[in-house]
Amino acid sequence: MKATWVKPMMGHGTLGVAIKQCSTVRELKTIQAYMIRTNLANDSFLVSKLIESYAVTLPGQMAHAHKLLSWTHRPNLFMWNTIIRGFCLNDSSLKAIALYKDLHVSGISPNSFTFGFVLKACCNLPTLDEGTMVHSQVSKLGLGYETHVVNGLIKLYAVCGCAEEARQLFDEMPERDVASWSTMVSGYAQNGLANEALALFREMQERNVKADQFTLASVVGACGDMGALELGKWVQSYIDKAGVDIDIVLGTSLVDMYSKCGSVDDAIRVFEGMSNRDVMAWSTMIGAYAINGLGQKALEVFHAMKSAEIRPNSVTFTSVLSACSHSGLVEEGCKYFDSMKSEYEIVPQIEHYGCMVDLFCRAGLVLRAYEFMQKMPIKRNAVLWRTLLAACKTHGYKELGASIVREVLEVEPHSHSAENYVLVSNVYASLGRWSSVSKIRSLMKGKKAKKQHGWSSIEVGFAVHQFVMGDESHPETGEIYRMLDKMDRKLKHEGHLATTNDVLHDIDEEEKEHALGLHSERLAIAYGLLHLSKDSPIRIVKNLRVCRDCHSVIKLISTVYNRDIIVRDRVRFHHFREGKCSCNDYW
Repeated sequence: MKATWVKPMMGHGTLGVAIKQCSTVRELKTIQAYMIRTNLANDSFLVSKLIESYAVTLPGQMAHAHKLLSWTHRPNLFMWNTIIRGFCLNDSSLKAIALYKDLHVSGISPNSFTFGFVLKACCNLPTLDEGTMVHSQVSKLGLGYETHVVNGLIKLYAVCGCAEEARQLFDEMPERDVASWSTMVSGYAQNGLANEALALFREMQERNVKADQFTLASVVGACGDMGALELGKWVQSYIDKAGVDIDIVLGTSLVDMYSKCGSVDDAIRVFEGMSNRDVMAWSTMIGAYAINGLGQKALEVFHAMKSAEIRPNSVTFTSVLSACSHSGLVEEGCKYFDSMKSEYEIVPQIEHYGCMVDLFCRAGLVLRAYEFMQKMPIKRNAVLWRTLLAACKTHGYKELGASIVREVLEVEPHSHSAENYVLVSNVYASLGRWSSVSKIRSLMKGKKAKKQHGWSSIEVGFAVHQFVMGDESHPETGEIYRMLDKMDRKLKHEGHLATTNDVLHDIDEEEKEHALGLHSERLAIAYGLLHLSKDSPIRIVKNLRVCRDCHSVIKLISTVYNRDIIVRDRVRFHHFREGKCSCNDYW
């Protein structure tokens, strides 16, 4: 709009329309100047429109919008809400919350729109303390019946890790819309409660609530987290039958789900069927090849991405470097790491340095990894030190390992996680220094450090069964342990000798061998042998890294029982077939 459009005696309504049609800051300021000259600067309707344009329509004008609010003699609620909304849209959530507090002090009562905006700000941070304060005020004002406000509260509690509180609000809602269901399903998925997410999705189907793309992406993500391939395929069949458009977000979620279930062929099928692919879609496909040990394929996709003129980002390079690490492509990894800054002006972050340390460590280049860490321009974190210390243990660098034990313990002095202590304890145990092991365990106890318990899961008949070491809670425990005995006899007949080095407790060899035989992945495999048809792969998801003895045992099981076994551990996939593993014993 040109300045000449602002004519003398322009009508009140016409001026409001003119403000809305402004596409540049200059045009808007021209109208603002006209309002000042014609004594309309205090017209609440026109000032509201000005603030809305500065805060929401035109980028980068939040400071001016905020000034307008402070200059206004008696700003109305719409003005306050608009500025709070503008701060949310401009990644200034702290300012949005601070302004909400100013509104509260001003004596103006907030409405449901206010709470919708401020709850979004709380979710962006996220901040539970501020959110519960807002929740309290929602209840005091009797706005707990407003669906979109409760949706905001559900999302807040979910992103803050309070899934039970979120579900209580959901259950107590007088009315729910699609967003209510979507928010709760995604909340479960974000908190790792995949079973709960899928159960709620099934309830949606029973109540004939049509799932949107956002909900479906969350459900697909939950299937991927559990490694539930059959459930994931069922969800995609629902998507196809319902005629839901597979956009970039949903398509990328499907690619990610299939890759996490170890079904690379399905991931490729979805990826190639996508009409549009952005950088996240390409990066996810690269990552799918990477975690399944297909490093060269991952690099081929990376080059195809560049040929498609899609510029890689930091996430892309995390996938590329991970692919190099899992496939032992050391020099290629170094080349891509150097290209981040030189070719793409991407400054490497801690995750990229972590991939490089992992790359060197997996290749047995422990001293090179140590030198690389010493030259890093950013602070070394606990993950890097743990990676290096584990490599020292694996590759026999005992002196270096002993020298960096202190680094591992001191990098997170206030952590309540037992991971650092367990690793140090294991290093001492591998050296036979049991007195040092005892000291570390006493230190763990004094710090009240919590050790992560290992588990393995398997999907059978659309249900996911989870096992822990020595588990006897399953209703079919008797049959499972009888199958374990049969497996053990067959393995010994084939000449298997247990690798007890990873059982780092001061017990005799027989006890160590018995402990290995009860590892959670073996229980899950036994259950799979009992219930899955002979032509069906056995798919296992494990939350920890598979130990060396279980790795050799599963290779042998794949031969003895003529079964394909796919194990997703904390680090990568292992595809076992005919006595061999896709990782080539390199993990």
